[in-house]
Amino acid sequence: QVQLVESGGGLVQAGGSLRLSCAASGSIFSISISRMGWYRQAPGKQRELVAYISSDGSTHYGDSLKGRFTISRDNTKNTVYLQMNTLKPEDTAVYYCNVVYDYRDYWGQGTQVTVSS
Repeated sequence: QVQLVESGGGLVQAGGSLRLSCAASGSIFSISISRMGWYRQAPGKQRELVAYISSDGSTHYGDSLKGRFTISRDNTKNTVYLQMNTLKPEDTAVYYCNVVYDYRDYWGQGTQVTVSS
């Protein structure tokens, strides 16, 4: 079983930055974490991909986010990070951590990011 603990959300003004963290814990082996990433869901909208990073370090970003957002991971800590710069009001959403472990999806509880104009 994998537990995910997210942190780093909050309220920020447009143009500001936030860094989200998600730590995976439990009886897990880092080598079996194939993918770590972030999704977000704004009110009234579907959940969408923000970014993910694979075990080999390759990354993939949702449309229009690369350049402002950067995903990284620390395999020694089983932690994934999302650095968000130049935030816009439309980035306001609940951000969910996602981990693919042993071919199963695990989700965090979500952390609110609010960007004021």
